[in-house]
Amino acid sequence: MTTAPAETVSPRSDSAPGTERSAGAAVTLHFARRIRRGALLVGLAAAGMSAVVAGQYQTTFAGELNGAALRALAENPAIRILFGPPVALDDPGGFTVWRTGTPVQILTGVWASLAATRLTRGEEDSGRAEMLLAGRVRAIDPLTRVLAVLGAASALIAAAVAIALLVTGTQPGGAVIHAAGLFGVTMTFAAAGAFAGQLMPSRAAATGLAVAALGAGLFLRMLADGVGALSWASWVTPFGLTANAAPYADNRIVPLLVLALFPALLTTAAVIACSHRDVGRGVLNPSGRRRPRVRLLGSVTGFAARRAARPTAAWALAIGAYFLLVGVLIASILRFMRENARFAELAAAAGFGGLGTAEGFAAAMFSLLTIPVGLYAATRIAAFATAETDRRLTPLLALPLSRRRIVLTELLITGLGVLGLLVVAGLALWCGATVADAPLRLTAALAGAVNVAPVALLALGTAALALGWAPRAVAALGALPVAGGFLLTVILQSTQGPAWPTHLSPYTYLASVPGAPPDWSATASLLLVSGALIVLGVLGHQRRDLNT
Repeated sequence: MTTAPAETVSPRSDSAPGTERSAGAAVTLHFARRIRRGALLVGLAAAGMSAVVAGQYQTTFAGELNGAALRALAENPAIRILFGPPVALDDPGGFTVWRTGTPVQILTGVWASLAATRLTRGEEDSGRAEMLLAGRVRAIDPLTRVLAVLGAASALIAAAVAIALLVTGTQPGGAVIHAAGLFGVTMTFAAAGAFAGQLMPSRAAATGLAVAALGAGLFLRMLADGVGALSWASWVTPFGLTANAAPYADNRIVPLLVLALFPALLTTAAVIACSHRDVGRGVLNPSGRRRPRVRLLGSVTGFAARRAARPTAAWALAIGAYFLLVGVLIASILRFMRENARFAELAAAAGFGGLGTAEGFAAAMFSLLTIPVGLYAATRIAAFATAETDRRLTPLLALPLSRRRIVLTELLITGLGVLGLLVVAGLALWCGATVADAPLRLTAALAGAVNVAPVALLALGTAALALGWAPRAVAALGALPVAGGFLLTVILQSTQGPAWPTHLSPYTYLASVPGAPPDWSATASLLLVSGALIVLGVLGHQRRDLNT
C-alpha cells in the first residue's frame, strides 16, 4: 500500500485570492442590502424637500426680498441661531440651502450614524458577526465594508439632492458645493457611528454616543452663528463648515477640504480601535465586578419601562433643549416680525401663518414637534422588533404570558413616552419664553404641545400595524405619517396643488393650538384611527410566526 507524496496534495481552496475576493464581495452586498431601503427613503426625502423649496421660491419669494429685508434678516441673532446665517437669499438655490440645509443634514446624519451602529455593534450584539467572521473574512473587513457601503449611499443621496436643485433651475456650481457639503456631513456621522460601535460595549450605548456627537455639532453651530465672539467654532463642526462654504454665494472650497478631515480621522480611529478589541466587546467596557441591577425586572411592565428609560431620557433632553432655545428666542422673533411685516406675509404664504404672535409661533413650532416625537415612537417599536429578531426577547416570550399582553405593554409604555416628550417640549418652550419675557402662558404652551399628540400617536399606530404584518419595515412605515405627511403638506402648499391629496396628510386635521381652538372632532378621529391600527397590529403579531 502506497501513499501519495505530500507535494501532490491540492492546496486549500480557502487560500485562493479569488475566493477571498468573492467572500468580500458577498459581505459588501450583504451590507448594501441591509441599508438599501433606508438610503432610498432618505434620498427621496432630501431631494424632494430641496426641489419643493426651490420651486416654492420661484412662485412665492422671487422678487420679494430686497436688500434692506435681507440685511434685517441676516442681522437678527434669533434667525441665525435657528436657521443658520442667511446667505444668497435672493437666489433660489441659496434660499433653499438656508431653509433646508440643516434639516437635510440632520436627517442624513442621523440615518448614517444609526445605520453604522446597527451594522457594526448591532451585528455583534446579535451574534451574526461571529458567524460572518467564522468564514474567510478578517475582523477588520466588516468595518471597512460598512463604511464603503455607507460612503456609496451617501454619495448617491448627495447626487440626488444636486440633481433636484439642477432640475429646478439653480446654478450648477452652488448645487455641487451644497451636495459636496452634504456628503461630507453624512460621512462624518457614518464614521462617528462606526467609531462609537468600536468604543462602546453595546449597540444602545454606541447609538447614544453617535447621536450625542451630532447634537454637540449642531449646538456648536448655533453658538457660532448666534454669538459673534464664538464665530470660530463654525470651523470645528461639520454644520458650520458647510455654512462657511456658502453655496450659491462664494462657493468656497477650503471649508469642504477641512470637512473632509472629519470622516478621514474618525475612520482611522475606528480602524485602530477595531484592531485593539475582541469581537463582542468594546474598547470601553464596564467593570465585571459591578453588582447586578435587577430593578424593574419583576414584571412585564417594569421590564418595558426599564428598556425605554434611557432612550426616552435622551430624546427628552434633546427636545427639551431645542424648545427651551426656541422659547428664549420668541421675543426676538416677534420683534423681527413686527418690524418686517412682509416676512410674516411670506411665511403665511409658505404655510406658517400666525408667526406675528407668541401663540401662533408656538403653534408652528409644535407642528414640527410631531416629527421627532413620531420618530421616537417608530424607533421604539422598531427596537422591539429588532429584539425579537435577535432573540433577546425569547426568554420573555417563553414565559406563560400571552403575546398580546407583551405587545400591548410595549405600546403602552411607548405611548406614555410620547406624551411625556410632548409635555417636556411644552414646559421647555414656556420656560424659555418666561426667561425672555415673551407673552406665552403655561396653559397655552402645554395645550399646544398636547394638541399634536394624535399625529404622533398615529405614527405609533402605524408602527404597531407594521410590527404585526411587516416587522422588517416598522421604522419606515412608522415614520410615514409624520415625515411623509409633513412633506406632502409642504409640497401641496408650495405648488398650489389639488385639494383632495391634502386629506391624506394628518397635518390637515391639526388645529393651530394655542393660536386657535382645538378641533375636537378631528382629534377624536385621529385617535380612533390610531387605536384601530394598534388593534390590527396586535392581532397580526398574535397570528404570525416569531421573526427569529
